[in-house]
Amino acid sequence: MKKIVILISGRGSNMQALLAAKPGCTIAAVISNRADAGGLAFAQSHGIATAVVAHRDHPDRESFDAELARVIDGFAPDFVILAGFMRILTAGFVNHYQGRLINIHPSLLPAYTGLHTHARALADGVKIHGCTVHFVTADLDHGPIIIQAAVPVLENDTEDTLAARILNEEHRIFPQAIRWLCTDQIELNSAGRVINRANTSVNAALISPALE
Repeated sequence: MKKIVILISGRGSNMQALLAAKPGCTIAAVISNRADAGGLAFAQSHGIATAVVAHRDHPDRESFDAELARVIDGFAPDFVILAGFMRILTAGFVNHYQGRLINIHPSLLPAYTGLHTHARALADGVKIHGCTVHFVTADLDHGPIIIQAAVPVLENDTEDTLAARILNEEHRIFPQAIRWLCTDQIELNSAGRVINRANTSVNAALISPALE
């Protein structure tokens, strides 16, 4: 069975969704850059090893990423999963885990990379918004897409109401993507394209370029 390490910075709601979904892998550890991240206690309560690599203890991104990689590699994971990990990672770190580093982002990439995605979508008056699970590359929020889910933007939406509906979709598609990875149905080939061997009828409500 494949092993994953999950990185979080806060409550870890996507981590909790992964645990609940039982995505066909072993969660070797949950690691945070913040000692006060609520998700650490949740992981511990489920018997999962945890660790803290505090970014404030390091003088620069390179030294932080080097220590983070050292701790991650101690658990020998097949994949490293960013589940609300609020740090921009260096190219060296990303390249170390090439094809094995996965992120979930609260927009329909390539639209609205970076932060404050819901506020920006509302300000632009878009009619469709959503979330994306993708492989991480050194180009921030531009890695090959595994799966996406879309939601309509309603006339009376606020940032909070839109975020809540999209979070429900994150909790739905994130476990699916990790299940595909851990059962060898998804991989990133040498050309940087997502290869998906999953049954294309898995769920017609999921928007997935990998299934086209």
